[in-house]
Amino acid sequence: MATTTQLSFPRQYARTQRYSLGAPRSFTVSPDGSRVIFLRTASGVDRNGCLWVLDLDIGTNGPQERLIADPEVLLGGVEEDLSTEERARRERVRDGSSGIVGYAVDAAAELAAFALSGRLFTAGLGTGTVRELDTPGPVVDPRPSPDGRHVAYVSGGALRITGADGEGDRALAGPEGEGVHHGVAEYIAAEDMGRQRGYWWSPESDRLLIARVDEREVRRWWLADPAHPEREPRSVRYPAAGTANADVQLFLATLDGERTEVVWDRAEYPYLARAHWSSAGAPLLLVQTRNQRTQRYLAVDPETGATRTVHVDEDPDWLELCQGVPAWTPGGQLVRIADEGGARVLAVGDRALTGAALQVHAVLDIGAEDVLITAAAGAEAAHPEIGEIHVLRVSERGVERVSRGPGVHTAVRGGGVTVLSSARLDLSGAAVEVVRGGEVVARVASHAEQPVLRARPRLCLAGVRQIPCAVLLPKDHTASDGPLPVLMDPYGGPHFRRVLAAQNVYLTPQWFADQGFAVVIADGRGTPGPSPAWEKAIRDDITPALDDQIDALHALAETFPLDLGRVGIRGWSFGGYLAALAVLRRPDVFHTAVVGAPVTDQRLYDTHYTERYFGHPAEQPAVYAKNSLVTEDGLVGLENPARPMMLVHGLADDNVVVAHTLRLSSALLAAGREHEVLPLSGVAHMTPQEQVAENLLLLQVEFLRRTLAARTPDPEG
Repeated sequence: MATTTQLSFPRQYARTQRYSLGAPRSFTVSPDGSRVIFLRTASGVDRNGCLWVLDLDIGTNGPQERLIADPEVLLGGVEEDLSTEERARRERVRDGSSGIVGYAVDAAAELAAFALSGRLFTAGLGTGTVRELDTPGPVVDPRPSPDGRHVAYVSGGALRITGADGEGDRALAGPEGEGVHHGVAEYIAAEDMGRQRGYWWSPESDRLLIARVDEREVRRWWLADPAHPEREPRSVRYPAAGTANADVQLFLATLDGERTEVVWDRAEYPYLARAHWSSAGAPLLLVQTRNQRTQRYLAVDPETGATRTVHVDEDPDWLELCQGVPAWTPGGQLVRIADEGGARVLAVGDRALTGAALQVHAVLDIGAEDVLITAAAGAEAAHPEIGEIHVLRVSERGVERVSRGPGVHTAVRGGGVTVLSSARLDLSGAAVEVVRGGEVVARVASHAEQPVLRARPRLCLAGVRQIPCAVLLPKDHTASDGPLPVLMDPYGGPHFRRVLAAQNVYLTPQWFADQGFAVVIADGRGTPGPSPAWEKAIRDDITPALDDQIDALHALAETFPLDLGRVGIRGWSFGGYLAALAVLRRPDVFHTAVVGAPVTDQRLYDTHYTERYFGHPAEQPAVYAKNSLVTEDGLVGLENPARPMMLVHGLADDNVVVAHTLRLSSALLAAGREHEVLPLSGVAHMTPQEQVAENLLLLQVEFLRRTLAARTPDPEG
């Protein structure tokens, strides 16, 4: 698609949803290797996801794409009507698109099922035939049985099943009334554990493993929209640190509705972190203690529901959850990712197949001869490979890299075909190649818009701890221009790295740089790094995360034109917390801050996340007080010089509720400290609304310009 040069970056960034619209995603390869299924919107500004198939084996014409399902056609142009459950599900996965946003297929990848505007549709992927199945209520997370004869789905607190022909719709579990749900992931599973599902088909299609989630003991919170006082507040169940979690049980259910409970010590291991069911072995569970320092891998007897322990992991800090594990190899060996010997390794059976040269991220596919993974360079890597994540094939014979060239790579594999997605510094978006037998046989086109600017990050390692950093300078900056005001732009915390060898992640930082700033991004301790110890350095004390921002800043000032007398910091979520922490604790270094959706009081954030790092608040109250910005006695850091702060928060945020910002604002006001508060009406933790996303960028740069007295050009340019 042609570059839309008439647009400013903020406008284009907003209307393209950060350039994600039009990009292909959610790939599935059929087991016979004949087709690739994926989602993609029609253009870089169209939000409606469509279901596509790429046929690989169609004779002399080469691979061909087919549009299978278009929401505009299926809904007849009528606007989507989403249920509360579906809106919550999308918020948990940070999906701001519309139309078909997810799908599931049967074992042969012949039948797909998806929900659209709460309605249930199936699609024959070979024939291209789409049909709607009647359901008694709004549909969430439909999934065909492996044999393609049935479709299960969640509706109204129940797990239901219907024939693929639309006949015989019935409930297998529930409903049981308000506060009890079947077949869904509870809040903390979806938000923090990376488990989005609440039910699993047996490989024989004769029964299902179904989660029963009882939230009745979870504290109820009320979220109101002050901009609409005529509306009732929205009730949510939120398990804040130290309070009750949802009670999660598992049941085995036959297709005629007979249920058997799966039994394990739920009092000791209340967290159901993972479930896996394949033809390679019995149903497999990963359960954790509340403090997340012990976890058990359990095999389930599908007839009786009894469980047996396959393996136990323990860690003095916490156990990290990774995608794709646990699972069985085709030969019945346990596949897991574990922190062992100072590294995050891939283990198959009793043997670790990788070492300290790699930091394993996820398992992508398990074959008869190998395991496909993503990993970054580890603490003992021969080369640092700053910001790179690669796809590798691991076997008893060793490790082989599948992805080519510097970048951030991931893959999906099946039937001898690998779909390899590669984001690089020299490429906007990601290139998607279909590889068979080592040869590229097709490419999946992207319809995403080309950005109106190009990022020019300089990746480096800073300081004695070799902190991964990216530095961005204005496009027209020369050495004679002198030092620049600095904008630190971190996330800086668990699960999310900002320094990546990919172009699009630096577009917004480059835009800020082009307004006259030197932008610095540093992934210090606490972020995913070269070893588990790097991530776990923040146990009980978040100070190392802030220390590394400062160390990186000072080290980079020796090489880059940084004016250390004018340093601002901006961030969202954990980054917002870090930005506020910076100006409150170290005003000698940081002179202004944009604080977006910050966690200011750790007691107000959820159990699984917060207790992982700080323990239980009843057992470690001093730890919570130390790591919170607001305490019962007022503002932490009150004795330090005041610095300007812009606090930004969505009033509809059910992840980091607006109470965090309001409590910080109240403490600042009580201390007589000048600050600004920007409330975003109707906005949740993510900001997909075009006008909000665009103007939020403009307002931030205006605030930074004003408070740092930076000589910068017009941000509309």
